[in-house]
Formats: sequence, structure tokens, C-alpha cells
Amino acid sequence: MDQDLEKSLSSSEEAQKKGPGSNEVLDPAAEEVGSSSTIISKLSSLRRWLNHLESITGIESRGIERVPPDERYEASFVQMLLLWLSANLTANNTLIGVLGPVAYGLGFTDAALCAVFGGLLGCVGVAYVGTWGPRSGNRTLIIARYFMGYYPSRICCLLNMVIMLGYGMIDCVIGGQILSAVSDGRMTVIVGIIVVAIVSWLVATFGMRVFQAYERYSWLPQAIVLAVMAGTAGPKFDVTTQSIGSAETVNGNRLSFFSLALSCSIAWAPAGADYYVYYPANSPRWKIFLMTFVGLGLAIPITLLLGVGVGSAIQAVPEWQDAYNISPGNLLEATYLPVNGFGKFCAVVAALGVIANNIPGTYSAALAFQILGRYGLAVPRSVWTTVCVIIYTACALGGRNSLFDIFQNFLPLMGYWIVIWLTIMLEEDLLFRRGKPYDWGVWNDWKRLPLGIAAFTAFVIGWVGPIIGMYQVYYIGPVARAIAGGCDLGIYLGIGFTFFAYPPLRALELWKIGR
Repeated sequence: MDQDLEKSLSSSEEAQKKGPGSNEVLDPAAEEVGSSSTIISKLSSLRRWLNHLESITGIESRGIERVPPDERYEASFVQMLLLWLSANLTANNTLIGVLGPVAYGLGFTDAALCAVFGGLLGCVGVAYVGTWGPRSGNRTLIIARYFMGYYPSRICCLLNMVIMLGYGMIDCVIGGQILSAVSDGRMTVIVGIIVVAIVSWLVATFGMRVFQAYERYSWLPQAIVLAVMAGTAGPKFDVTTQSIGSAETVNGNRLSFFSLALSCSIAWAPAGADYYVYYPANSPRWKIFLMTFVGLGLAIPITLLLGVGVGSAIQAVPEWQDAYNISPGNLLEATYLPVNGFGKFCAVVAALGVIANNIPGTYSAALAFQILGRYGLAVPRSVWTTVCVIIYTACALGGRNSLFDIFQNFLPLMGYWIVIWLTIMLEEDLLFRRGKPYDWGVWNDWKRLPLGIAAFTAFVIGWVGPIIGMYQVYYIGPVARAIAGGCDLGIYLGIGFTFFAYPPLRALELWKIGR
């Protein structure tokens, strides 16, 4: 009965209006009785009222419902590139680069190579996932149902919510710290956090059209201020620094920072298809892959390299060392000191630039709430957007003094599960589907989707890899501990365990169950 209720909330795609502001009117199952039916009825009434309000205001009312082919519209492939360029040409990625020299003790060359190639490898995963958006018309974690099963895919949904809300918290903290530094403390970090959160909420609430328009142009001021940073801070970069420690320690730190850079970019994979569902179904997959990869592949290395350069010179530049001791945001603001007042303006633009990173994450996090179940689906996306902003703003206010710790502990943990999920996705598509068509219209029918027993089991087995191979402050696995100098192998062991576990389990599932 639980499934019947959820199907009834999204069963009528014919009721959708044309365009990205469309949505179907949800009607709870007439046969359901009891308190569950009453709750669903009230939520559906709320959603119908909000859908009417959204049709007046121009807010996108569509949530996770599939976009049928006849409701797609021609869109520029260059927009794909600009979306990812805008979303990642931001200060948060620059601060991740700082960790190479500062936290891992790597020299400039070592840190730069790890940052660039690790980041680019993660971009490949995001670009692959993005190709499924136009093909299916479904959001990323709805597509996950075709590989993980209806219920097991909710685990990925929960984990993706953690990623997007975590990034929202990080972006708010960075923006707040920079704005506070520019104002010489007259604006508190708390006020800066709230400013970033409010602007992110406004754009993400209006939905795809406004969000895409914002991302179309926001890359330009961000590129300019990063170019200014390269000019003001670049001459101080210490490109001759050497990595610290024994050969074993340096090798371990290289791989650990490489994995951190990979996690930085691949964190977008669980949302990679969300922003392409309005593209025509016949959009060339190679173009989607290429535009996504180029957009990310330009933004991630540039920002990480700037961060590596800043990190290499912190100890040699007293102003940067003093600013770093206050906060990461103060450090970025200090890189603009040579150009005085114009530098403060550039720092403000950099602070507001994190909003471009925050908007897509907020949008996808709201969709994740809807995917979790019938109650979530009955509540409009715009309401969940507000909930998301409240959650990560509260977390930002509480964690505003521990930003680098959050980076080091949060990003690798997210990378572990994403590579496990992508391994299952690739093996299912290449080994078991082998070009067979997908019935994208059954996205909410658990009886016609895979049960996901094999995928769930392989997912759990895959996690054995990170558990024994991770090297984090809060936990060191036995394999990581056994390596001289320590090394984070969680991502690679996770891929290996999943790669070997899934095929036999899936073959057994198909033989015994048939789907």
C-alpha cells in the first residue's frame, strides 16, 4: 500500500503543463484509509495550492517527476559548459588546493600534479553521469533506481543529501569569512553566512530557468577576480618547495591529496544529470560528456592550482600567515592586499562567487528530499529548498571555525560511496544491459524496477574497502595503517571490492528473480 500511495502522487505525466515550470497535480490514492491517507491528502492539498502560487510567480514547480520528450526544449550545449564553469570557478575549490602543501606537506610540483590529475579524473565520472539526463528525462537519483533498485537507491539519496548540504555549509562559511575579512570585522561571519544563504535560496527556489540564467553569466566576474589573484599572489608562490618526509610518507601523501582532489570534483556525480532533464532525448551523448568535462576540467584545475600556490607560500609571507591563523576566508582576502581597495572589491566578488557553487547543490538537495518517500514527494521542491537552506545555514553557523577540518574529513568520505555507486552503474549498463533499452516511464513503479538485492549487497561489500583502507583523523583502517607513512586507499579498495562482488551477485539475482 505504501507503494500505491507513492505511485498515486506522481502517476499522471499527462497532467503536466509544457515547460520547466510545469508539474502534475498530485492526487492521493482514494482507497487508502487511516491517518496515512489523511496526511497525504493534506500534503497534496498544500502542493496543489503551492503549484498555483508557483504558476503565478514563475517558480519551477516540477520536482522529481520525469520530463517527457514532448516537454523538452532545444538548449545550448555551451550552457552545459558555462554551468559547470560557473559552479566550480569558486573560492571553495581554491581552499581545497591550499591543503596540498599545508595539510599534506607536499611541494608545489607534487601538489600541483596531484590536484590537476585527481580533479580531472573526477570530472570524467560527472560527465558520464550527465549523459543520462537527456536520455532519460529523470533526475540523477531517480536514474539510480534502475541500477540500485527502488529502495536501495534511497541510501544513495541520503548520502547525496549529506554532500549537497555539506557543500552548502562550506560555501556559506567561506563567503561569510571573506565578507567579514573585507569589512575588517565590522560585518560578522554570522551575517556574511546569512547573506550567502539568502541569495542561494532565492535563485535555487525559482528553479531551472533562473538558475541556468545565473550560471550562464556568473563565471565571468569569478574568472576576473581569480585572474587578479593570480597577478597579486602569483609572484609570491614558492614553486621550488619540496615535499616533506620520507619517500614512503611523501608517496602516501601524494595519493591522499590526489584522492582529495578526485573527491572534490566527483562529488557532483550524484547530481550530474539533474540539470539536463529538459534537453531533447536525442541530444548527442558525446557532446553532453564533452561539454560537462570541459566545463569542470577548466574550473577545477585552475582553482586548485591557485590554492596550491597560495599554500606553498603561506609560511614565507607574514601577512598570509597571520590571515591563515584567523580563518581560511581571511587568507583568500589577504591575497588581494597588493591592490588595496580594488582588492577588497575582488574579495567581495570572490565571496559572492561561492553562491554559484551553492545554487546547484541546494537545488539537488531539495530533489533528494522528494525522492525519499511519498511524504517528501507530496511537498513541493520550493519548500524543500527552504528546508535545505535552513539546515546548512544552521550547520555553517555552528562549524564556522573548523573549515579546513571539515574539508579534510568530509570530502574523502563522500568520494568513497560515489565511486562504489558508479562502479555498480557501469557494470550494470555495460555487462548486463548491453545496449538494451530502458523503460524510463516506470521510474516510480517498484514492481518493474530491479529489486536491487545484488546492488545493495555489492554496495555493502564495497564499503569494506574504505573501512580497511581509509586514512583519516577520525579513523585509520588496518591496510592504511600497515603502509609505511600512511596512505588513504579507501577509494581504490572500494572500487575493487565492488568491481568483483557485483557481477556474480547480479547474475544470481537475474537467474533467480529475473529483474
